[in-house]
Amino acid sequence: MKIYVISGLGADFKVLERLQFPKEHEVVFIDWLIPENEEPFSSYVERMAGKIDTSDPFYLLGYSFGGIMVQEINLLKAAEKVVILGSIKSDKEKSRLIKMGELTKIPKYLPVNLFNPKTLETYSVFRKFFDPKNPKVNQYFRVTDPYYLKWSIQRISEWKFEQKNNIIQIMGDRDIVFPIKNSKPDYIIKGGTHLFPATKYKEVSLLLNKIFI
Repeated sequence: MKIYVISGLGADFKVLERLQFPKEHEVVFIDWLIPENEEPFSSYVERMAGKIDTSDPFYLLGYSFGGIMVQEINLLKAAEKVVILGSIKSDKEKSRLIKMGELTKIPKYLPVNLFNPKTLETYSVFRKFFDPKNPKVNQYFRVTDPYYLKWSIQRISEWKFEQKNNIIQIMGDRDIVFPIKNSKPDYIIKGGTHLFPATKYKEVSLLLNKIFI
């Protein structure tokens, strides 16, 4: 069976590269697409879902913003199981910071040039909060198209979703991007920051081999 995998906002698959999946399954990574100008979220989800072959049963796995994306795709193309890493199952689990962005609509009005390469060099300092002790943190975030980054942040802040039954949630207990206190995850990675798929890959791999049977 195929496992379709989507990484996090601005992240390529380096953050997930050490995860070990059951050998009997085929892992298919889906790259982020660059949103079209003023593209609705629903249209973008449809384009991402277009890469999934529904002729056979399949699984979905998403990390961070990718977790949000696979849940939306699951509404269009139902998976046997949906696993989200360091992500949320509904808008009720958003952090205070994200909820503030939703209420103030600040992400909508941020200029695109705020996300240009020079600005991103400064932004890299804030990425350290994902895992302050990880010297490789900046290596995981290499999708740097300015419009994509702005668009994605706005989509996260505005996201509305009711929790579905076939979602399996794995979270780190030290994640400050999506704090565990707002959720009731199925599995908890002890000492896991938002980058736990990379830093706690052995524990995560054991869980994935248990889930994807």
